[in-house]
Amino acid sequence: MCSRPAEGAEDLGLQAAESLADEINELAAHISAATCRWLRLIARFDRGEGHIQYGFPTCADWLAWSCSVSPATAREQVRVARALDELPKVRASFAGGKLSYSKVRALSRIATPENEDYLLMLAEHATAAQLERTVRNYRRSTTVSLEDANAAHARRQLCCSWDDDGFLNIRGRLGPEEGAAFMQALEVAAETLRQEAHTPNGQSHVSAETPTYDATQADALALMAETLMAGGPSQRIGGARTELVVHVDADTLIAEGDPHGTCHVEAAASLHPETARRLGCDAGLVRIIERDGRPLSVGRRRRTVSPALRRALDSRDQQCRFPGCARTRGTDAHHVRHWAHGGETKLSNLVKLCRKHHRLLHEGGYTIEPDGKSFRFRDPHGRAIPQVPRVRDGHEGRIRSANRIGAPNIDTTTCMPISRGERMDHAMAVDGLLQADGYLPAGARDEAPP
Repeated sequence: MCSRPAEGAEDLGLQAAESLADEINELAAHISAATCRWLRLIARFDRGEGHIQYGFPTCADWLAWSCSVSPATAREQVRVARALDELPKVRASFAGGKLSYSKVRALSRIATPENEDYLLMLAEHATAAQLERTVRNYRRSTTVSLEDANAAHARRQLCCSWDDDGFLNIRGRLGPEEGAAFMQALEVAAETLRQEAHTPNGQSHVSAETPTYDATQADALALMAETLMAGGPSQRIGGARTELVVHVDADTLIAEGDPHGTCHVEAAASLHPETARRLGCDAGLVRIIERDGRPLSVGRRRRTVSPALRRALDSRDQQCRFPGCARTRGTDAHHVRHWAHGGETKLSNLVKLCRKHHRLLHEGGYTIEPDGKSFRFRDPHGRAIPQVPRVRDGHEGRIRSANRIGAPNIDTTTCMPISRGERMDHAMAVDGLLQADGYLPAGARDEAPP
């Protein structure tokens, strides 16, 4: 029995619906083929470290800025792009529009040249959701190598963002041991809240509107934060920042562009003068008068950027000001015009930069200049770096015409799985993968998955 279309909805006839479905399916295959080409270009860009030319520490950082995707999405896309280099058969099927990005993303987590054929057979029959579940089950059934464990640890992350209504969104990934410790701490906090909700004689203080499980977990996380703020971490590092002593001639600091001045870290190797200027952007300054290498007098230590001024800078610049950078931790206060060259230590002459981009502005040849109430950054070639890259024009017709050259057989059924989403025997599929990778003897399960 067909339901009546909602008010205002277009009442499509069968022929019109089939025509639209065919066009959607064909264009989806073209998008998959174009995505493969796009990822191949990203892999080449990554191998050649093209992101360094734009002042970004990683290819994912550049991709997030240049293509307006979230950092987490960019990291995953770079991972898939790198994996495709080692998977020629998956890459060919992807380039032909037969595999969607969702399927390739799942396959790339476990695919090797040895099990590509079996995985492609699974992908041909299964939906993207079924393939994701098979991959998860397979990964739980295999041992983890030291290399895989280190790679997984490197993918840990915690992303926080504020909603318009003032609520904080939290999303993250923790390794198995850190995740287990986190869940245990969360359970302890939740149990503490449950106990506090009752009086010693068992009388409950909970209101008629008992918090949901999700709300209780949120309260437990808040309690964990409050506990840390009240008691501090179990192994607190000293409150004061480590002091680094750098010996540098006053003439070296003043002579901008002179790479031959005297400068060195105490009891260590020499430094480039520009490195000393970077370290001096947000550091204490002690004047030492010497004669023949012997100190005659030592002046009082003074802060170049006072705590109050730093708080004002943090309020204005809530993250690194370099275009495309969103780092908020490990930042320095950079003098747009260095104090050694007469620049004042005031808010209008300061800008917050992460350590990576602070180094680029001193040792990397990048420059910064005031631009009204903002700042303009330039690369070593003098080209201005826009805060937001220019949006290019696009058209789906270009996707079709380009893909028909490399994948001429794309049609309305190219990207559709053979099955129609019927229930899949995941155990059989995982057994086949375990055989392909040598974890089970060949022939243990000869049947093909439905």
